[in-house]
Amino acid sequence: MQTPVIAPEPPKTVRTPSVQPPRGLRHLAETLKLTLFNGGPGQCVFPINNACNAACDFCHFNRNQLARDQWRFVPLQGAKDAIDILYRNEVHYIVLTGGEPMMHPDLLEIAGHAKRAGMTVLLVTNGSLLTPQSCRALKENGVSSIFISIDAHEASVHEKNRGLPKVLERIRKANALFKELGVQSTASVTMSRLITDYEALPAFLEGLGFRSVTFSYPLVRLGSSFLGYADSNLVNFQSEELVRAFDSVQRLKKRFHVVNPATSLEEMRRFLRGEQQDFECLGGYKYFYLDWELQLWRCHHWETPMCSIYDFDDSKRIRDGCQRCMIDCMRDPSVMQHIAISMSDAAGHVRAGRLGAAARTLLTKKNALSLKSAIEQWRWIVGL
Repeated sequence: MQTPVIAPEPPKTVRTPSVQPPRGLRHLAETLKLTLFNGGPGQCVFPINNACNAACDFCHFNRNQLARDQWRFVPLQGAKDAIDILYRNEVHYIVLTGGEPMMHPDLLEIAGHAKRAGMTVLLVTNGSLLTPQSCRALKENGVSSIFISIDAHEASVHEKNRGLPKVLERIRKANALFKELGVQSTASVTMSRLITDYEALPAFLEGLGFRSVTFSYPLVRLGSSFLGYADSNLVNFQSEELVRAFDSVQRLKKRFHVVNPATSLEEMRRFLRGEQQDFECLGGYKYFYLDWELQLWRCHHWETPMCSIYDFDDSKRIRDGCQRCMIDCMRDPSVMQHIAISMSDAAGHVRAGRLGAAARTLLTKKNALSLKSAIEQWRWIVGL
């Protein structure tokens, strides 16, 4: 286990040669090949540390809940090894998060290594460490899309929950620079009782420089090592209360770019009502959670890891039709990628001479809904 880092310095600027993944027709051909034969590229959510400088009431990463002697930071070489292993196993999207990942002294080297490996690099942050220098360094080291946490539609409410005075002004300035740099910035809003008026969110987010929002579905318990939850009244909803919140999010799609697909929002309403759901979660098959101890999990919800990242290969993948939780970063993309999985399954039937099975696999209402969801978010996906 790594020795805790008590007071890490902000990440240093690391300027590395820009090695881009293949583009144009070659890139398209590789993507189509991966889609047809393997259901498309995978994604991994990778908290590179559990340390955080915020004090959010609905999160155990909370600086007042997790003692500094329990802070953990993934070692740089371990992170590089993990990235190489993931890419070899067709995981081409990596979401660097925490804790607060910008507290990791090697963040930029980790991001740069992922970019050079051929990955699309996304970052989740509370925005407190965003400066003109760090924004430019993130761009230079391969971060193409950033998610910034927003908790409410009022500045005072957000900053009180975060325990980060004046953080919104820092976010506003960072978003202006990200727009100039060509880095996609999306507000990440946890559905909580801090949002008393969803209709007020678009104007508030636009004032901060956001053009899109993704909603994180509230969590009060998790079985894995991930600490992004708490049994807090802010996120402890009755099912019908939360269904009404999903209805509010659905209505927002007419006024602002909500990244969560409409089909996924409906799927989560079915989950809450105990009704039959249409889409299997691809956690453990195409999507993974890798923690700071380099243990690989099928998702944040599961109680035991799949394996050490060093033991990961195709034999460890799990596809069992799971629908047991509502973790947005697993469930939402599963809806959009369902069509690619179906195409891959159908191609397998064709190779085996089962043409009827191939047709039945493709000609389903679920595939039409999945394709609709992907088209709905196409412009945002292209910006990753």
